[in-house]
Amino acid sequence: MIRVNGIHHIAIMAADIRQHIEFFSDVLGCRLSAIFDMHGVPGGVHAFLHMDDHSYFSVVELPAVKDIPIQLGITHAGTGAHPSAPGTMQHLAFRVDTPEELLAIRDRIRKKGVNVIGPLDHVMCQSIYFAGPDQLTLEVACSSEAINPDAWIDPEVARRVGISDEQMARYRKPDPYAGEGGAVPQPPYDPAKPHQAYPEAMYKAMLAAPDEVITQSAKFEAPVKLAG
Repeated sequence: MIRVNGIHHIAIMAADIRQHIEFFSDVLGCRLSAIFDMHGVPGGVHAFLHMDDHSYFSVVELPAVKDIPIQLGITHAGTGAHPSAPGTMQHLAFRVDTPEELLAIRDRIRKKGVNVIGPLDHVMCQSIYFAGPDQLTLEVACSSEAINPDAWIDPEVARRVGISDEQMARYRKPDPYAGEGGAVPQPPYDPAKPHQAYPEAMYKAMLAAPDEVITQSAKFEAPVKLAG
C-alpha cells in the first residue's frame, strides 16, 4: 500500500538561523547536516539538522522574517494548551525511544539552562515540554507501543467534531493504493481544493506544464564539490 511513512523534515522559519542552529545542536544534540542558499528563493538560507538518516529538523531564514511580529494566540500558541491560527503549528514533539532517554534528554536540556516541565504521563506517551527560539513550543515524547485506536478513538469526541460512522470507517482504514508508476495526470484546477500561494498565473502555468518539464527546470547540486 502506498502511503506516506514518516516525516523527512519539518521546516521552521527563523528570524536568526544561527540562533536556531545553536539551540538545536547544543541543547538537543542534533548535528548540523546542511546549510546552503535556499533553492529557488533569492535571499533565503536553508539549514538541516540531523535526527536520523531519514528525518531532519529544517530551519529557513528569509530577509523579511525579522520584521514580522510574533503574536501569541495568532502566529504562535506559546504553550501546548493555547491556540494559534488555523494552519499554523501549535507545537512540535520530538521522539526518544525510552523513559530513561526522556529523562536523559531532560537532563541535557536543563544542563543548557533551559527550563523543562514534565514528564507528564499521557498513557499513550510520556512527554516533557519546553520552549525554543522565536517562541517555539516544543515537546519530547516516548511511547512503549503503538497507539491502539480501539482505546484512543473516543466515539463521543468524534461525533462532537462532526465525524460520522461512515467517515470513521474510512479514516480508520484508508483506501488501499499501490500507485500507477507516476502515470496519473495533474487533475483540473479546483478552487475548492487546497492550493499553494503562488501568484495565480504562475501557479496555473506550473500546473499546466508536463511533470518532466517541472523536474528538468529544478535540478540542484550540493554546494560543496567532493573529491572523487
